[in-house]
Amino acid sequence: MTRPKTPDAYFDAMYRGAEDPWALAERWYERRKYDLTVAALPRPRYRRAFEPGCSVGELTRRLAGRCDDVLACDRVGSAVDTARRRTRDLANVEVRRMVLPEEWPEGTFDLIVLSELLYYLDGTTFDLLLERTLTSLEPGGTLVTVHWDHPVPEHLTTGSGVAERLAERPGLALLADHREEDFVLQVHRGPRPDGRPAPSVAAGEGLV
Repeated sequence: MTRPKTPDAYFDAMYRGAEDPWALAERWYERRKYDLTVAALPRPRYRRAFEPGCSVGELTRRLAGRCDDVLACDRVGSAVDTARRRTRDLANVEVRRMVLPEEWPEGTFDLIVLSELLYYLDGTTFDLLLERTLTSLEPGGTLVTVHWDHPVPEHLTTGSGVAERLAERPGLALLADHREEDFVLQVHRGPRPDGRPAPSVAAGEGLV
């Protein structure tokens, strides 16, 4: 039997007990992972980024340095309040409370970052969120996924399991696949408007 998605009550309980329940701002593991995520972006600059499940906004702050505009969201109100407070000095960041994938922002994005999110979703919800992600991703845009790779009772899969699901999706070109004992970081790019794959970073600068 397929397990249902992680219940909303789990997240409400986590944030009820602490402002930053996973210590995202304090742990070197988290700070290093966020820095690696931003370093893996193939473009020096992005027009508009979307970060679902932003939690308390630690990755959001880093994305703001590489993007003209960042839209971040979370379903937990207290997390949204903390993320807004931690990014209030950044004029190019907007943080909303949204329940995904039922709610979805308008417009398109040339960067979408799904960090520590997809392993909470059952198969149907995973497919719907990914479908909406790919519909919102501009041609040649960048999709980044980063996920913990150890089994957790509240997670329906691992980072490796997420990577296997993404490998089944047509139209995505895998640019980077960084795997450590603890997490899986992947960078995908969508095809260009003419259907051809986006060039590599070196090709884009005429090096090959």
